[in-house]
Amino acid sequence: MTLQEALDSLSHHESFGLFMQTISDLREESIEALHDADSNKIQQISGQILSYDQILQMADWRSLQRRFGSNLN
Repeated sequence: MTLQEALDSLSHHESFGLFMQTISDLREESIEALHDADSNKIQQISGQILSYDQILQMADWRSLQRRFGSNLN
């Protein structure tokens, strides 16, 4: 099974949508942390945000939001 096939399979489960909601929330928290970060932490936090973005894109987060929207959050 390829990674894409695994993600496609997982995308049919609401619990996966809830997990991805957590990833999205962590991304938002990291963005908020940028506002108070000193210059030494900005690069580290930016890397976290990029990682969260990649995970959300791989999982097709927008599609999950449409599919499970009212059950997320």
